[in-house]
Amino acid sequence: MGRFSGKTAVITGSGRRKGLGEAIALRLAAEGANIVISDIGKAADLATPAEHIGATDEMEAIAADIRKTGVAASTKVCDVRDLEQMRALARHAVDTHGSLDIWVNNAGIGYIMKPLLDVTADDWRAVIDVNLTGCFFGIKAAAEVMVKAGKGGRIVNIASQAAKSGFPHAQAYTSSKHGLVGLVRSAAIELGPHAITVNNVCPNHVTTGLGAWQNEYFSKVVGAASVDDYLKAMAERIPLKRPGKPEDTAKAVAFLCSDEAEYITAESMNVSGGEEPH
Repeated sequence: MGRFSGKTAVITGSGRRKGLGEAIALRLAAEGANIVISDIGKAADLATPAEHIGATDEMEAIAADIRKTGVAASTKVCDVRDLEQMRALARHAVDTHGSLDIWVNNAGIGYIMKPLLDVTADDWRAVIDVNLTGCFFGIKAAAEVMVKAGKGGRIVNIASQAAKSGFPHAQAYTSSKHGLVGLVRSAAIELGPHAITVNNVCPNHVTTGLGAWQNEYFSKVVGAASVDDYLKAMAERIPLKRPGKPEDTAKAVAFLCSDEAEYITAESMNVSGGEEPH
């Protein structure tokens, strides 16, 4: 019996191998939760290029691996920019697994990075729509179901170190993640009387598939001799001397979703090896 036995968790943006969403799903499943793997399924537009989204076959493969651990797992294609699709995702959790207890807003865009003067209106909207509006829709869809069920719940957004500090070439990204700090502070006040907690987890750089793309991009921006040199310099400025791992974020999410964190809400928890101190 694990901490989450009998509970159901939805994780958006969890359809990519070696991504944060997969790591979170595996961690919650390891502690007994039934899992809903959700992603957009196929490339659709500027915001959803094929190399950065979870395709349906990859989603199904992750769910199959989770079932091997002895818990139930299902998949649901969902575009987080569409409130009705998010509501359908919440209903899927209840209809398929019997409840909705944990909702993790993990879907995000971290691959539209440009100098400020090169950012287009479409670039800006693409990032804000997924990273900020998508999380708002997720909180709303999850809360509607959780409030009706009357059993409380846990909602966690995957924010970023960029929720606390600014970074070059990441104006929309940084703005979207800063926005999540205000969003959870307000949502936590309204949902607290229903025993629903709302928090952010703020990791520093994690070398997922997306992280590898960011390594290539920013090593060129800063003029590093190689990606390895860029990563070595990154590790040196982190007190614990390494970048983050997907499992670091997954552990923090599991804690915030557990009974041990029942009195923690409206927080933006750093998981940065000490790199982000506030």
